[in-house]
Amino acid sequence: MVTPFFIDRPILSSVISLLSVLAMSCSQALAQAPGRGAAAAQTMAEKSEKDSPWLIVPVFSINPKLGTSLGVLAAYLHYFDEKSQVSMFGVTAQYTSTGSMVAGAFAKASFDEDRQRLIAALVGGNIKNDYSDYLGTGQPLKSEDELRAAATRYLYRVKDDWFGGVQAVYTNYTTFGQTPIDDQILNVLGVTGFKSGGVGVAAYHDSRDIEAGPTQGWLLNANNIAYREWMGGSQNFDVYRADFRSFWSHGSGNVFAVRQNNQWTDGAPAGAFPSVSLRGYKMGQYLGKNMSSVEAEERYRIAEKWTATLFVGVACLYGDGRSCSDDANIYPDWGVGVQYVLKRREGIVLNLEYAAGKDGNYGVYLKMGYGF
Repeated sequence: MVTPFFIDRPILSSVISLLSVLAMSCSQALAQAPGRGAAAAQTMAEKSEKDSPWLIVPVFSINPKLGTSLGVLAAYLHYFDEKSQVSMFGVTAQYTSTGSMVAGAFAKASFDEDRQRLIAALVGGNIKNDYSDYLGTGQPLKSEDELRAAATRYLYRVKDDWFGGVQAVYTNYTTFGQTPIDDQILNVLGVTGFKSGGVGVAAYHDSRDIEAGPTQGWLLNANNIAYREWMGGSQNFDVYRADFRSFWSHGSGNVFAVRQNNQWTDGAPAGAFPSVSLRGYKMGQYLGKNMSSVEAEERYRIAEKWTATLFVGVACLYGDGRSCSDDANIYPDWGVGVQYVLKRREGIVLNLEYAAGKDGNYGVYLKMGYGF
């Protein structure tokens, strides 16, 4: 689920998804520190590097549904000890040609020899959407969202590569049409702004050798958020997520990667339904009660600091009478990219990608990190 930092319907995939986008450098691109076996493989050249702890990266995207987006991410990298991952503290902001503006502050910390991990984020902004075919209804729609959100997740290493933890999120956003007709469409579809607060638990497995650019290992991230009125929300509903990724090294520095991602809702309002999470699609244009997707990506090393990628994927929206047997609910994508290594020790790359989907959907992104 990696996209450049913009949010169209803020609570679509829960603000935990947004938190991941922020805290993982707009693309889940934080790196694992040399430790737990990685230090032994580190070369003398890598050890001798004197990288600055500061990181400033431009963020750029072009999408026919959103327009052109420009932004920046500035962060400070720090190691609390030799075995912990790199921690990252920063701010990010983005402005689009449609007049949307979103900014956030985030922190991702690994400490106590990587036995404890903490992620936190604060987000605010004004998002203006211009849909030519909203939710497949054939109706054009212009809307605005005012977003305020906060989220955090704490993980503790239980045994080996397994973590357990808790998470919490609070959002407050309003949505309204830019014209009276747009307001009518939103009302008919049941898409309204609301307050929501929730808590949940997380089970996490991570055996990847390097988090930002893994060459082997696998990741499982299973969690839930229970949104409840007693936490300041406007209604009760539940969101469940399961994200699996696996990586295989082959050839001379090449990697084949696979991701299977899911989000299910129970009793959620339309504004909290999950969106198609594949590259090439605008988050929020296609919503469903449940979403599942699978992606495969080949990462080919073309030089010491350069790689190229080729990826394909498909997503399905289902539930409430919709099924994956109907082509209208299937959303394929494909794309290519080229990456340049910014920080070798941390494995952080600058990634330029082109992705295309059906019905004229496409995107061009300059961001940090691989797709997943």
